Amino acid sequence: MSELFGTLSDGTRVHRWTLERAGVRVRVLTYGGIVQSAEVPDRDGRAVDVTLGFPALEGYTAHPEPYLGALVGRYANRIGGARFPLDGVTYTLEPNNGPNSLHGGDGGFDKRVWDAEPVEHGVRLSRVSPDGEEGFPGRLELSATYTLDERGALVIAYEAVTDAPTVVNLTNHTYWNLGGSGSALGHELRLDASRLTRVDGDLIPTGELDAVEGTRFDFREPRKTGAGYDHNYVLDKGLTAAPVEVAELYDPASGRVLTVATTEPGLQLYTADHLGEPFAPNDGIALETQHFPDSPNRPEFPSTRLAPGEVFRSETVYGFSVRP
Repeated sequence: MSELFGTLSDGTRVHRWTLERAGVRVRVLTYGGIVQSAEVPDRDGRAVDVTLGFPALEGYTAHPEPYLGALVGRYANRIGGARFPLDGVTYTLEPNNGPNSLHGGDGGFDKRVWDAEPVEHGVRLSRVSPDGEEGFPGRLELSATYTLDERGALVIAYEAVTDAPTVVNLTNHTYWNLGGSGSALGHELRLDASRLTRVDGDLIPTGELDAVEGTRFDFREPRKTGAGYDHNYVLDKGLTAAPVEVAELYDPASGRVLTVATTEPGLQLYTADHLGEPFAPNDGIALETQHFPDSPNRPEFPSTRLAPGEVFRSETVYGFSVRP
């Protein structure tokens, strides 16, 4: 189902699509590809929204920096120094995070209005990112398809092609709070990653991979989350052709369980320490499946290069269940 959600200052209309299946209801906006809400039942069958979002379009335009629920690109996470080399050419981006580029720049995919068409059990969003948009080379044709499977899991599948060599790294930036309100720090997290990318003071990778064993970063066995996480984990399963489960988030109070399966080699754990009004720090937890930060400047990392004739594909599945 599609409905008008609001109108931007330039007159562009934004629509909201509602997906409903197996007791789960998800709402997706054509503005920024935003997952506005996901209503999921608890162990007693009571459904509440388990994501952070705004009830009206004005909330998203007035508060863009948290990237609530957004589809992030052309390059998710950070590119150090807001520049990168590609085939002998250095491309310069507009810095928007100190000296670095974050989440595709101030005019990234999260602030664009996408075309939408219905598909079975979901909606397909698409747009063309022109050559030079936010400094990135190549005309990129891309789509993001949001569907609910027979179990009520939210599946987000991305595809992209380019007419010139470029870099692509896409993610969804939903903040999860399985209790529906209050702090998410009581959630228990399992994350199948033995290493993470070491970063400098600007959260740019140094190129070294640190073992999590014996540190506060070790979530290989489930334990409660705390504050102070904004780190890229190197998933043990690596880059895969089909989604593999890599994480589980559990709220003991409600019994709700969120599982994350992905094709991506990395996952950024962000505990939202810097959320502001109308939210409070740590009200949600972001589990951003992606390639590693600053990969265009790190040839030793899995490549984010996309060339003409190739097809970029990525898929992440958010599954919902309950425990007694």
